[in-house]
Parts: sequence; structure tokens; C-alpha cells
Amino acid sequence: MDIIEDLKWRGSIKQTTDESGLANLLKHKKISLYVGVDPTAKSIHIGNLIPLTILKRFQNAGHRPVIVVGGGTGMIGDPSGKASERKLLPKDVFDENVSRITKQMTRLFGKDGFEIVNNYGWLSKLDLISFLRDYGKLFSINVMLKRDVVASRLQAGISFTEFTYQILQAIDFYTLFKEKAVQLQVGGADQYGNISSGVELIHKLVGPDTEAFGLTVPLLLKSDGTKFGKSAGGAIWLDPEFLSPYEFYQFFYNQTDADVVKLLKIFTFLNREEIEELADKVKNEPEKREAQRRLAEEVTKFVHGQTAVEEAEKISRILFNGDVENLTASQVAVAFSGVPTIEVADQKTDVVELLVKDKVIEKSRRQAREDLKNGAITINGEKISNVNGVIDPTEKFDGRFIIIRRGKKKYFLAKVQ
Repeated sequence: MDIIEDLKWRGSIKQTTDESGLANLLKHKKISLYVGVDPTAKSIHIGNLIPLTILKRFQNAGHRPVIVVGGGTGMIGDPSGKASERKLLPKDVFDENVSRITKQMTRLFGKDGFEIVNNYGWLSKLDLISFLRDYGKLFSINVMLKRDVVASRLQAGISFTEFTYQILQAIDFYTLFKEKAVQLQVGGADQYGNISSGVELIHKLVGPDTEAFGLTVPLLLKSDGTKFGKSAGGAIWLDPEFLSPYEFYQFFYNQTDADVVKLLKIFTFLNREEIEELADKVKNEPEKREAQRRLAEEVTKFVHGQTAVEEAEKISRILFNGDVENLTASQVAVAFSGVPTIEVADQKTDVVELLVKDKVIEKSRRQAREDLKNGAITINGEKISNVNGVIDPTEKFDGRFIIIRRGKKKYFLAKVQ
């Protein structure tokens, strides 16, 4: 199966500017291709990972990926998916974001066999007269107005700055074609108009038969029709500073049976036979969650590395077995980052006082004593039933935390101040 057919089987292609032409090109040569990354945030998120995964598939097949970090276009503002004008950020903020995202890309693609460039390098050198004479004359306002991303903004209004974004992205593709022999741009479905503009610009400046192509990925929806990639806590970031590898792992592990096979196809590099075997296990042995475990392993390994997978699985096993006393302080900080939390002083405290503090764990002293007598309270992995007991915060987890469990699954965290 060639790479285009494989991508179609995986459900990873929404549109191409010329599928047969691209397929024929790939049969005869290894190419360079690119994805643009917007540096308006300090980290990319799971939605960005879909086109980047396609880039990685091409890299694995011997092609050469190029990442374009939009230090220039990001300062202008992509109108795609926006209901109003983007707030423009200072250049020093963009520079910091570009640096962080560059490190993330290196984790995904390695140190060799790919290239990262910043389009600020060429767009910042483009003077106004050259922009209007060399490029502006080649773009029809009528065509630009019909692009989905612009048409959707006309009623609310769009500035000339954001209106010109598609010209700047087209210049990116032309510059990469001319200087780095890039022949394919990959992006989200909302980028199809911008990508097409780049292909058309190359055809006008180089020749109508020039082999330059665009490919977009579909918007990924869950089986219930909602957009994939969001959680109760917000975006699923790829930077471990904003979302721990354990939480990242758990996000994928918690996917439903109805969605997991689709996600295996899109986000993992498992072959068709392996995915079909996992699909059979979803159908015949769903309680084992083998497909979800493999999905979480593969995507976490791609984004954070094998060590992060092992750490996430270790924390998961400990929590499943209730052996929280075997966690390190740093693991506690990660594993319990999303549970209800209270703050306690660095001194011994009455267990009932601990449970009713701020009414987070128990609402009343009477209920706290009742739950203690009934054996419903576990502290740092040890069942506590003495209503007159005293807890020493310095005994476990480097004196930083107390882990409280009420019942079988309800956890709370006390942070020692």
C-alpha cells in the first residue's frame, strides 16, 4: 500500500489539490513537504498533531519534512476559525513561543532528517512595494473573497491585515519551493484555501505544470459528534509543562470503544494488521481495554518518549491497586493534579479537622467521624478508623502531600504549606 492509499485508509485525508498528480510524483521520487505551525501559544496541542503525524509518516517513508514556525504570519493573524480579529502579540512573546515549539518539534522528528525554519526570516525582508508588485498583482480580490475563511468573516468584518494572510502563506509555499524544493503542503481542513493559494502562486510564477500540491486533514470528531481534542481542563497540550505525560497518557487511555479504532489509525504508526487485531479485541474483549492501552502507549511514546510511557503506566498501576504509598512526591504531584485539593500547615493535625477543612472532603464533623468508624477513609494508603487519630504531614512524600481517599475511588489531596 502506497502512502496516499494508507492515509486514505486511515481517514487522514480531507482534500488534495491534485490527488492523482501527487500519487504519481510519490511513485517516482522522495520529496520535501511542510506543515506550518502557529506560535501564538507556548505549546502546540493535540489538534496540531494530526498533520504533524502525516509529516512523520512521510519521514518514515524516506521523505524530508520541513516545519515552518510562523514567526511572521503569526504576527499578522490567521483568520481561520476565528469569529473576530486576533489580538496581536509582541514580537518578544512570539520569539519565546518559537523557541519552545522548536524544541517540541525536535522531540517529534529527531535531530536529523528534517528542518525547522521561521517564516519571519523571509517575510520580514519583504518591502511593501515588492509585496504589491511581485505578489499582490497575482491575486484576484474576487477569488480571495470566496475563500471560506474570508467569506465566513465578511459579515462580522475582517481587517486588511488578516485579509492578506492567504497571500503571506502562499509566499511561504513559493519560497520553500524555490529555496528548499518543497512540493507538498499539509494542513488542517480550514487551511485548504490558503494552501490552494500557494499552489496557484507557484503555478503562476514557475509554470502551470509545476509539481506542487496541497493536502488537508479532516476535522476530527468523536462518535458523539463533538470535536476531538478537548478535555474538562481545556486543550490537550504537547508541552509537559502544561500537561503532564501521565495526564496525556490518561486522555488517550480513556477514549471510548466507539472512537479508539479511528484514533489508532490517525495517531499511531501501527500497521493495518495490528490495528485490525486491536479492533477485534474491542469487539470481543472490550473490558480488557487493550486497544485504549496501546493507543495511549503509542501516542505518548511519539510525543514524550518511552520513559514517559513507563512512568505513566507505573503511576496508573499504583493508583489502580490503591498502593499510593509507593508513589514518589513528584509522582503524587502529577497523578493528583486534578483532584479536589486543600492546604494544611506543616504540623500534626487531628484527623477529623483534616477531613472537614474548608468542607472539601467532609461537610461536617459528624459525617467525618461516621466515615472513619465505617472504615471509609484511607490516608496515605492506610485505612484510618480512629476518630481521635492524629496525622503527621511530614511522614510521607517528602512532607509535601497527604493523600486522602474516601470510599473506593474518591481521592483528595492535602498540600503541606
